[in-house]
Amino acid sequence: MEFGIQLYSLRNLGESTAQLVERAADAGFDGVEFAGLDDTDAIRASLSETGLDAPAAHVPIEELESDLDAVCEQYGELGVETLVVPYLPPEDFADADSVDETARRLDDLTARCDDRGIRLLYHNHEHELRSVDGGPALDRLADHSGIGFELDLAWVLAAGYDPVSYLTTYADRTPLVHLKDVVIDSAAERGGRPVPLGEGELDIDNCLAAAADAEFVEWVIAEHDDPDDPAEFCRDAGETFATYR
Repeated sequence: MEFGIQLYSLRNLGESTAQLVERAADAGFDGVEFAGLDDTDAIRASLSETGLDAPAAHVPIEELESDLDAVCEQYGELGVETLVVPYLPPEDFADADSVDETARRLDDLTARCDDRGIRLLYHNHEHELRSVDGGPALDRLADHSGIGFELDLAWVLAAGYDPVSYLTTYADRTPLVHLKDVVIDSAAERGGRPVPLGEGELDIDNCLAAAADAEFVEWVIAEHDDPDDPAEFCRDAGETFATYR
């Protein structure tokens, strides 16, 4: 199991993606997850110089569906073999019919990715765990599709579920795990307010132990939606992960 950082967390630093790769290397991460690109040549050189891997990239589903070949070619040049749908809106999980249509949509895209030798995953937020026909919508999606997951454990917690139990249940289809921390806040937009690792209510020790026990989990990736100090978050998250090596 290796440790990475979602570069979306560092977007407000105003640095190039290549510079963010270097920053992640300095913080001790094994790799980075992209959320958009700028200078591909510079990024490739930075990955080579630092020795970091690029296990995955977040790509909006509209881009994947409109020109999958171009997306695969662009990220393939950087060694990315896993693409992640980072978000679908709440209405796509509003009821059983919506979830089933979402399942078909993701399965169609998964098949297209498979044909190109690319793995496709879905990254959850909180709304995918709303109740649909007596159970979480995400469970129905799992039952009605073959999509793999990048489980965001903090949003599982914010939705009122046990992240360790969820990870254990879907361990065989969760190669990537997002680790952020949250304070549960009913006034927050999604029921949880992201905070630096170790300052919220996520049981990081048990989550990382569960990820380590799940042989299918390849990467644990740190994320913060909007850190007050992105550089500090990067350093501190790297130090947090260092204690688990």
